[in-house]
Amino acid sequence: MNATTGRLVIVGASLAGLRAAEALRAGGFTGGLTIVGDEPHLPYDRPPLSKRILTADPAHDPAPGLTWDNDLPLPDGLDARWELGRPAVRLDPRGRTVTLADGTRLAYDGVLVATGATARGRPDPDRGVLTLRTRDDALRLRAELRPGRRLVVVGAGFLGGEIAAAARARGLAVTLVEAASLPLERAIGSVPGAFVAELHRRAGIDLRTGTTVTDFLFAHGRRLSGVRLSDGTETPADVAVQALGAAPATAWLAGSGIDIGDGVRCDVHLRALAPDGTVVPGVVAAGDVARVPHRLAGGTSIVLGHWTNAAEQGAVAAHTLLRPDEPRPFTGVPGFWSDLHGARIRSVGLPALADEVRVHEHDLPGRHLEVSYHRDGGLVGALTVGRTGRLVPYRRRLETASRDPASSAAHGHARPARVRS
Repeated sequence: MNATTGRLVIVGASLAGLRAAEALRAGGFTGGLTIVGDEPHLPYDRPPLSKRILTADPAHDPAPGLTWDNDLPLPDGLDARWELGRPAVRLDPRGRTVTLADGTRLAYDGVLVATGATARGRPDPDRGVLTLRTRDDALRLRAELRPGRRLVVVGAGFLGGEIAAAARARGLAVTLVEAASLPLERAIGSVPGAFVAELHRRAGIDLRTGTTVTDFLFAHGRRLSGVRLSDGTETPADVAVQALGAAPATAWLAGSGIDIGDGVRCDVHLRALAPDGTVVPGVVAAGDVARVPHRLAGGTSIVLGHWTNAAEQGAVAAHTLLRPDEPRPFTGVPGFWSDLHGARIRSVGLPALADEVRVHEHDLPGRHLEVSYHRDGGLVGALTVGRTGRLVPYRRRLETASRDPASSAAHGHARPARVRS
C-alpha cells in the first residue's frame, strides 16, 4: 500500500477510530476504508453517558425514535463502509484479514485496532444489577434512576462518583461503596481523595469506604433488594451499578500473535508488537485498548483511558499507516475532567505515577483545590477543583517534558500503571 491507495480497516467505531478515519482522508488516502463496530450505533461521545444523559431533565428526553445528541459529527467526504452491530472476532496478520461474528472476512493492507475497553463486573440488568460503558447501558440506567429509589454504586472512582452524583441529583438515596480508605486515593492521592469524599457526604451520599460488596440480594430470587458488604452489614437497594473500571477489549485478538497482556502492546509510533517486541506488520492500535510507552512515565507502557488520548492517538496511528517510513511518536499529555455535585475537577498528566503530592490550595467550603504531582522531583501531573485556568502552566511544562527525549531520565523509571478517567 502506498500513501493514497489500498484497503484499510478500522476495528472500533469509536472516538479513536473516527479520528483516525478523518486523519486518513485528510492525509490523502483515497482507497477503501471500512469501519467495524460491535454496537449498532455510529460513533458517539462517551463522557456524556455518566454526565448529561443521566442528569438531564426528563422533560427534555428525546422523542421516541430519536436519540441523544452525543453522536460524534461525521465529516463530509469520509466515504467509509460501515459494518455496525457485527463485532470482529479474529485478526489474522499473516493473511491480512479481519473476521466478523457473522463469518464475513475483510481483507486489508493496514488495520487499526480501536476496540476500546469493556466494563468490569457481572451485570444482571433484568434483576437490577448494571454496568455503564455504552449508550444503551446509560439509557437503561437512566430509566432506573427514579426519585425515591435506593441505589448502590460499587466503586467510587470517577465513573462511580459521577453516577452517584447524578442519582443523588435526581432524588435517589445513594450508597457509594469503595474498597480503599478514600475515593480515588490510588489515582489522585489522599488529599484530593478526602476532598472528593467530603463532597459526596455533603451531598447526602452514604459513602462506605474500606469495604466491598460480597453478595447481591434478590427478593424471592427475582429483583434486587439489597447488597451485603464485607464488613458484615447489609444495605437495601432497588438498583446497583458496578463501576469497577474497564479492561482493554482484546479477547478477539487471541491467537493473532500480538502481545495483548493488559492491552495491545505498542511502540511509540502505535505499531502493534509481538511478545518478542518485534513489530506486527500492518497493525496499529489507538485509544483505550492500546498500551503505549510514555515519556512522562519514564518510557513505561501504559493504558490511558482519556478522551484526549483517544483522539490524539487516532491521528498518530493514521499517520503511521500512511507514512510507515516516516512515523511520528505519540507524545500527547493526557487530561481528564469530572463534575461532582457542582464542583469542576480537572487534571493533566499522570497523577497516579507520583511519589509526592504538593498541595497549593485547599478550600473545601469554597470548593477550590490545587495540587501538583511529582516523581523523583519531576512534575508528572496536576489537578484542580474550581481552578481550571491554573492548569495552563502545568500543561505547558508537561508538554515540553513529553516531547523532550531526555525527560525519561529526568523523571526516573516509573512503575507500570493503568490510568483511566
